[in-house]
Formats: sequence, C-alpha cells, structure tokens
Amino acid sequence: MAGTAETSPGEATGGRDGDAMTHSFDKDYWQQHWEQAHGPAKADSGGAAPNPHLIRETSGLAPGTALDAGCGTGAEATWLAAHGWQVTGADISGAALAQAAERAEGQSVSGTVTWVEADLTSWAPGDRFDLVTTHYAHPAMPQLAFYERISDWVAPGGTLLIVGHLHAPASPGHGHRPPPEATVTLADITGGLNAAVWSITSAEEITRTLPGPGDRALPLHDVVVRATRRG
Repeated sequence: MAGTAETSPGEATGGRDGDAMTHSFDKDYWQQHWEQAHGPAKADSGGAAPNPHLIRETSGLAPGTALDAGCGTGAEATWLAAHGWQVTGADISGAALAQAAERAEGQSVSGTVTWVEADLTSWAPGDRFDLVTTHYAHPAMPQLAFYERISDWVAPGGTLLIVGHLHAPASPGHGHRPPPEATVTLADITGGLNAAVWSITSAEEITRTLPGPGDRALPLHDVVVRATRRG
C-alpha cells in the first residue's frame, strides 16, 4: 500500500519524506522510514497530534465505520476511535502499525481499531465505509490513481476526506518539500470526482506552520477535499 506521513513537512502516509527526490514508496522504503524515524520498537502512546484538517472536517459527521488509508503510526485512526468511530487502519509498514497498536492501547481505544498490514495498491477491503480518509499517503502508484482507488471504498452517503501535499512552486529557504510525484493540485483532485457520484463539501488549499529546527517555523502547504458519495 501507501506509506503515510503524519503531520510534519513532507512526510507521507505509511511514511513521510521531506526530500525533493524520487522515491519508489514501496514496502522497503516505508519500513526503513519508520524504523529510522522512531526505532523498530519505539512507540509513543501519546504521539503526534492528529491532523487538524481531520478534526475540523469530521466534527459534524455521525460516527460509523472508517478506514484510514495509509495510517502510519495511527494518530488519526486513534483520534477517530476515541470519538466513536469503528476504525480500520491500513498501512504497508509493519513497523508503523506496531507503534499504532501501542498508541491505541495507551489511549484505551484498541478495541475499536483494527490494524491491517497491506499494500493499498493491491489490497481491497471486504466492505465499504462511512468514512474513508487519507493523510499525506504516498503509494507506489500515481497519486491521483490512489485517490480514485480508495474513493471506491466509500459507502453510499459516506464521506471521502483527502489531505494531501499541495503541488506548489519551490520557495527559497524551504528545505522540507515533499517529492514532486507525491504532490497534487486542488483542481486535479476535484476534477477526478464525478459530479454524478460526488457532492464536494470542502475544497481548500491551506498553508499552516509547524515548528522546525531551532524554533524556526516551517510552512506546510496542504490540499484538503471532502466529498459525499451520493446515495
């Protein structure tokens, strides 16, 4: 599947990466990423905060079943579970999922999250979900094709929430850029959602800042799309 990066600049689902260079984003890449980033057995039951776009965009939704596609170490999946969702977190990296499971245990939501080690470019769930979401997931397939693939897993009346790295011109002094092949534009995502099938609720390009080395603020350019599958 894809790897994910949680909330730091340039990191991806199943893994994140801050270098503007070409990657295969395969299982070996993401496994190495998470082992280097956190250590093979180093889990944090608190961990990184969930993506703020997830919190905002799901605040008005009734909890149901959810899939976090490229869940990484589970910040978003455990947040959803803590707010009443029955969650499946899928990622290609076993190292990331081990940390995700410890995070869920530490937050007492392990009973409402199922962790699946899977390559999302070939794996498919056995059912559809009320919510399918992905946050900076970079698969070993074209980014837009990945979004189209996971959109098929949304149940009628359900929600698709995509948070991706916005494709933007290089900016001087920004040393943490996602690889070009892992970025998208707002028009690319919304243009791929058939209006006969989807009602687009949110479509935004957002820049936020995260703390960087030496207390330097680093900009993170996001694209956020939320759509509802018509019944």
